[in-house]
Amino acid sequence: MLSRINLSAGRPYPLGATFDGEGVNFAVFSQHATKVSLCLFSAEGEETVILDLLERDGHVWHGYISGMQPGQQYGYRVHGPYDPQNGHRFNPHKLLIDPYAKKLTGAPVWDDALYGYTIGSADRDLSFDRRDSAPFMPRSVVVDPAFTWGEAGGALGHPWSETVIYEAHVKGLTAERRDILHPGKFLGMASDPILEHLDKLGITAIELLPVQAFVDDRFLVERGLKNYWGYMSYGFFAPDPRYLSGGDIAEFQQMVARFHSAGIEVILDVVYNHTAEGDQMGPTLCLKGFDNASYYRLAGDRRYYQDDTGCGNSLNLDHPFTLRLVMDSLRYWVQVMRVDGFRFDLASTLARTSGSFTRDAPFLRAVRQDPVLNKVKLIAEPWDVGPGGYQLGAYPAPFSEWNDRYRDQVRRFWKGDAGMVPKLSSRAAGSSVRFDHDGRRATSSINFLTSHDGFTLMDTVSYNSKHNEANGEENRDGHDHNFSDNCGIEGATDDAQILARRARRRRNMMATLMLSQGTPMILAGDELGNSQGGNNNAYCQDNPLGWVNWADVDEDFLQFCQKIIAFRKANPILRQSRFLHSLPRTVDGKPDLYWRRADGQPMTVDDWANPALHLLGMEVRMARGTPPYEPRLGAIYVVFNAGAAQRVTLPEAPDGQFWRRCFDTAEEGILAPATLRNDIKENSVAVFDLIDKTRSRARAAARTAKGEHA
Repeated sequence: MLSRINLSAGRPYPLGATFDGEGVNFAVFSQHATKVSLCLFSAEGEETVILDLLERDGHVWHGYISGMQPGQQYGYRVHGPYDPQNGHRFNPHKLLIDPYAKKLTGAPVWDDALYGYTIGSADRDLSFDRRDSAPFMPRSVVVDPAFTWGEAGGALGHPWSETVIYEAHVKGLTAERRDILHPGKFLGMASDPILEHLDKLGITAIELLPVQAFVDDRFLVERGLKNYWGYMSYGFFAPDPRYLSGGDIAEFQQMVARFHSAGIEVILDVVYNHTAEGDQMGPTLCLKGFDNASYYRLAGDRRYYQDDTGCGNSLNLDHPFTLRLVMDSLRYWVQVMRVDGFRFDLASTLARTSGSFTRDAPFLRAVRQDPVLNKVKLIAEPWDVGPGGYQLGAYPAPFSEWNDRYRDQVRRFWKGDAGMVPKLSSRAAGSSVRFDHDGRRATSSINFLTSHDGFTLMDTVSYNSKHNEANGEENRDGHDHNFSDNCGIEGATDDAQILARRARRRRNMMATLMLSQGTPMILAGDELGNSQGGNNNAYCQDNPLGWVNWADVDEDFLQFCQKIIAFRKANPILRQSRFLHSLPRTVDGKPDLYWRRADGQPMTVDDWANPALHLLGMEVRMARGTPPYEPRLGAIYVVFNAGAAQRVTLPEAPDGQFWRRCFDTAEEGILAPATLRNDIKENSVAVFDLIDKTRSRARAAARTAKGEHA
């Protein structure tokens, strides 16, 4: 703590606490406040100094303290009207974190003093609480975020067509590993065993569940549970302290540098649609106390909030300073923390203006023109719970989107539901009906079978119903429509036939994912056979139920996943950036996409309408319009068979070539080069590619010379 505080005017920019080598500039926004007080704390957490920021420039309050160094703890108390019916909830008795805080000392400790009103009062949130919340609030900390990146600092910039995403939880992926230092932390994520696993699997980008500072909801804490997933952010710049081993934010930067050195991009799942302050009955932690009427979208009766998120509030991105907060946060994570992209939780809320979704909303326009952000990977979760919130396919380039239709319809096809062949064809071809507009790429669809929200892949083939009793909500929470199938017995079993059926169905689903146009995403642990015991909403399970189980790895399935991902990466036909529309190509006159029946004939209108059809052949080439500097020759033929065993007639091969069966889920992987059978076993995926006869004979002769079998 400084022995003498030397406060001067400072500057209204940048917002937050900025160390310049000689002191710290403090700047915060509040349009409706009457006074903003900066509170300084000792290292022990004692409030020692309160300074009023006397300068105000365009609703930004600011001041400069010379001699102050990184490590200084601080917070704010903001004065103004407490008038909830007009949207104002100022209460200087409540210590607030800096909206731009880069580091926090911890997390809020739940106490009634955290609320701006008196809990239990007959006036409810119209009452005014005078208890000091500082003993229960974390403090903001001044930091110097400079970091020596070396060669690992630059963005990797993997093309979308080469991207394979791995969705993971920082703690969940590493907590059960006994062979790494710092399990459950950023440093544990960047350990050699984790990086080696991801590299061998073929992952190019890891998508981390929320790591920005978040709270454990009070109702969960009172049940003895935690907010495991982290979708309750209240600090958009600070890494959550629970993932730091020593408290230094450089640990996050070290993790990113390690991932980059391994050729893996880092994508953050970010929650800008709402905050942890909830509705009118929620706590006062930050934005609600700084300027509730500016930061949040309020209802006609301004005592209440517009809630399109299901979490009590929605941020008001129509307001320039709320939009600036989000944009500054995104740029900070790219420029200072060096992440490679973002997945936007409930993105439809961000794309609302005057309450309605529009693909030209201020947030979407701002991101698209931003010279920093329009170069990184941007992924929208294209829905929220508000009116008109489901907007799959509606986002403009360069956004990609989570495609839940892919998840549901691929699950239903392999479950054996009737009439799913047309749906499968649409999803396997990149969902062009949804995404092929306004110059968007065929990689815009983020295809996934599972995510953090829902069943794991193992549970999708092991449970007919959710089993969420551990969440304490009498199994009422979580999705009821899982499109899952237990293959004969609910839950774990030792029955060899059922285990074999489940194993093949998982191979079928993973193969479908990797053979589809679009960008594949897999859930951490699926490749290992991880189960959550049928819990499809493990948001509060910060324990072995929610963590990835590394002790019982399904080695056969892990090897299959490695092979099918490698197969996709080796075949440009499977990961095109241009949509396929069954149009003839100028290079050879052949359609770039062809759908066939088992007898090799083209699908007819009646075939597409046949609800009992469970087999589909897909013949794929490089798209019409593929430029000469990209490979344009070759073809792949895929047979998806969710029904009985059949013999298939393959398309006629070009002169001098033949179709080789190179992948078969009934055989658990890639086959020998001479495999020519065209029988398709029940419930399986078979893949064929074109082979030049002359080259094949030469290879066979070489193998014979070495004493190998052809």
